[in-house]
Amino acid sequence: MSNPIADPSSVDDTAPLVVRTRRIDDPGDLLALLPPDQALAWVHGGDGLVAWGRAATFSTRGADRFADADAWWRAHVARSVSRDDVNRPGSGLVAFGSFAFADRGEGTTLVVPEVVVGRRDGVSWITTIGTTLSAPPTLTAHDDLGSGPAVDFEDDDSRRARWRDTVAAAVDRIAAGELDKVVLARSVDAVSDEVVDVRRPLRRLAAQYPSCWTFHVDGFFGSTPEMLVRLEGGLVTSRVLAGTIRRSGDDHRDLALAASLAHSSKDLEEHEYAVASVAEALAPHCTGMNVPEAPFVLHLPNVMHLATDVTGVLRADASALSLAAALHPSAAVGGTPRPAAVDLIEEIEGLDRARYAGPVGWIGADGDGEWGIGLRSAQLLDDGRRVRLFAGCGIVADSVPADELAESDAKLVPVRTSLTEA
Repeated sequence: MSNPIADPSSVDDTAPLVVRTRRIDDPGDLLALLPPDQALAWVHGGDGLVAWGRAATFSTRGADRFADADAWWRAHVARSVSRDDVNRPGSGLVAFGSFAFADRGEGTTLVVPEVVVGRRDGVSWITTIGTTLSAPPTLTAHDDLGSGPAVDFEDDDSRRARWRDTVAAAVDRIAAGELDKVVLARSVDAVSDEVVDVRRPLRRLAAQYPSCWTFHVDGFFGSTPEMLVRLEGGLVTSRVLAGTIRRSGDDHRDLALAASLAHSSKDLEEHEYAVASVAEALAPHCTGMNVPEAPFVLHLPNVMHLATDVTGVLRADASALSLAAALHPSAAVGGTPRPAAVDLIEEIEGLDRARYAGPVGWIGADGDGEWGIGLRSAQLLDDGRRVRLFAGCGIVADSVPADELAESDAKLVPVRTSLTEA
């Protein structure tokens, strides 16, 4: 049973929202528009959405968190009054959201902002949302953020050894036939004497990983390479990533590494489980599904992944949010079989994932939207002076604990460098 949590910053949820979207000239770097407070972001390749303010918010927890959030959103949409002169994905009434990984986890929230600025395929717009019609604000670029405070990382040898032991324990359980795969996560804390301005790492992540989706919702931020589900005009897309190798920095060497990844029986097995779990979850909601027989290698600046894009045509009246609920957690972030993997994570991981590896993204009034998996991510803690970084690895029968630790280090690189680079 879920438990909605009152949010003192939310407006009267019984009041209809008045929404107005206007086309504007190209505003330049979207992330540079973000103010220091109440900022929201979903940016990919320079396009996307940035927003600020709170027209309405909703928080919840428990097994019914997706259904509760979907019902809350549909109710707001039903009583909203909207004029949209742009009619592009992300224009009009939108909500940003992030969801806890586990049923018991905290942090699930939807936020309807007061101002949204978007750009897609050369078209830019601004949306204002509130209980009354208001004029759009003057957009201002904030270019004076500086280099940011120094941070120290808490990741000593004993913590690393404990995680290797946890991986070894999982391999033993897999060898005993209890499950086929489990994804185990670890965390590293970055500590600063000053408040970390999340806009700095967001800009660095977006610049260094333009093919990923850079996001921020309520202190949870990162740059994920994995699209859990996109729904646009009845077309459903899900990108599956499982199987990883760290790049060497040498182009010729990386080509050889990519070939070895594409032929690695361990990584192909891990990837197959993840693709099968996504296809199985989407099948009841889709017709004409396309599941490629073999993955491709996705090249990112720090790592390479085995990747598969699963597509389908929506069968019924489902929203992007309800599809995300059906998919979460996929084998890419949970394991196979799902119930056994989730139980083992709860038993041995020893980590509160919070929103790490949960869905994060946005939904529009028509139910379309984009929900990524909250990977390559971190959470602001202690009034912004502590940042908890997360990384996870898929564990199968052939996994070697030391290799998995090295892979997790590689996955920590994006957020770690975004906090330290000038």
